[in-house]
Amino acid sequence: MNLFDKVLSFFNTSTENKEDPMKKYLIVGLGNIGDKYKNTRHNIGFMVLDHFANKEDISFATEKLGDVADFRFKGRSFKLLKPSTYMNLSGKAVNYWLVKEKIPLENLLIICDDINIPFGTFRLKAKGSDGGHNGLKDINAVLQTQNYARFRFGVGSDFSKGRQVDFVLGEWDEEETKKMSERLDKAYDLIKSFGTSGIANTMNEFNGK
Repeated sequence: MNLFDKVLSFFNTSTENKEDPMKKYLIVGLGNIGDKYKNTRHNIGFMVLDHFANKEDISFATEKLGDVADFRFKGRSFKLLKPSTYMNLSGKAVNYWLVKEKIPLENLLIICDDINIPFGTFRLKAKGSDGGHNGLKDINAVLQTQNYARFRFGVGSDFSKGRQVDFVLGEWDEEETKKMSERLDKAYDLIKSFGTSGIANTMNEFNGK
């Protein structure tokens, strides 16, 4: 093999090994670290990703600004992230991993709780305001945009006036716990659909379900 062929071979190999950024996805589940928050409504983002990891038999490793796990499916690469920054500073972790992995904004999905929709109901949107959610509020501020996908998991609003914080930081009741496994399975399907079928098709299939 002459020098030209060697250079050409090296270039082709390098190109083949370089992953297409458009096939890389950052899936972020919002929550608070620590045992006292583990089974609370505000931690549904962590719960969804933990369930996803269990279904795929993959493990999280503690890295900078969060716990991460990697998953590949149908030629796509998924980076799962549970920020360790606490809910109100979620933007720092999201921005770090977007930049580090060179993932385009349109391939970012944030999973969070929503008190404005019934328990277990899904609402996927391509963009939007923070809706009063502190995690989304910080992400908007750090990224300086609201144009990213968010998967809102309904936790209901069964609380009296002034008791919102206690409710979202409270644990699931017995009835919710019974239904949780099926809802988490559905959330697992939604995430895979987001990466393979696109947000429009995924919204049509899962919103309001």
